[in-house]
Order: sequence, then C-alpha cells, then structure tokens
Amino acid sequence: MFKNLVAEIRVLFSYPRNIVLLLARLVIAYGFSMPALMKFENIDGTVKWFASIGIPFPLLSAYLVTGLETMGIVLLVLGLFTRWISLLLSFVMLGAIVFVHGHHGFSVAGNGFEIPLYYLIFLLLFVSYGPGRYSLDSLLFKDGIYE
Repeated sequence: MFKNLVAEIRVLFSYPRNIVLLLARLVIAYGFSMPALMKFENIDGTVKWFASIGIPFPLLSAYLVTGLETMGIVLLVLGLFTRWISLLLSFVMLGAIVFVHGHHGFSVAGNGFEIPLYYLIFLLLFVSYGPGRYSLDSLLFKDGIYE
C-alpha cells in the first residue's frame, strides 16, 4: 500500500515539474532572443566587438555564437535536441562569464556575471533533466525518462 502511495505522489508531482521545465525553456529562449538578434543583425560589429574584448578567433566565434544562440531559441522552444543545445549554450555562457562579465564582479547592476550564471544553471538543468514531457524530444525519442 505504501509503495502505491509513493507511486501516486510521484506521478502527482511530475505534472508541475514538466510545466516548470516548459516554462523555463520558454523563458531562457526568450532571454536569448534579443542578444542573438543584435548579433545576427550586425555580425560585422559583433566580430569587431569580440576582437576588442580578446575572444579568440573573433570571426569564427561570432558566427558560432550567433548561430548557436539563434538555433538555441528555436530548439529550446520546441524542446528538440534540448540536452545537446543546452550543453553548447552552456559553453557560450561560460564564454560570456569569462570574456564579457567576469571582470565586472557578480552584480548585474555593474554588468557582472550574475545573469549569465543564472542562464548557465538553467541550461545545466536542461542537460541533466531534459526538456520534460511537453517537448518534441519526449514525443520523438520515447526512452521512458519522461514517464
């Protein structure tokens, strides 16, 4: 009887978890939208900015980061290849922390690394737990981890 109760409670708590994962994916995708759009609309300026702050291979890095952020928006919204794109975007966030925000300290008020750190943590949650039941990953790759 206790085993059945635990199973029922687990199912009950799985529903909010999946809704929270969906909402988190949508919020993170939205958060990437403006920076990605700014880079995409002015890729030459992005290359120059990357070079000015010492990012290695600024041309390659600008196109790679812009592409990853743009693809990331679509894939996170759809919940498709979520673990993979989240892992790649985690590296983008590490780069943002190291090259852009790290020397400003923690606080977002001083352009610190607070926000990229929060993004990194959410992305690592997606890497660890996946996109949740409300995703194309769950629909297409039925491996039982969302049941």
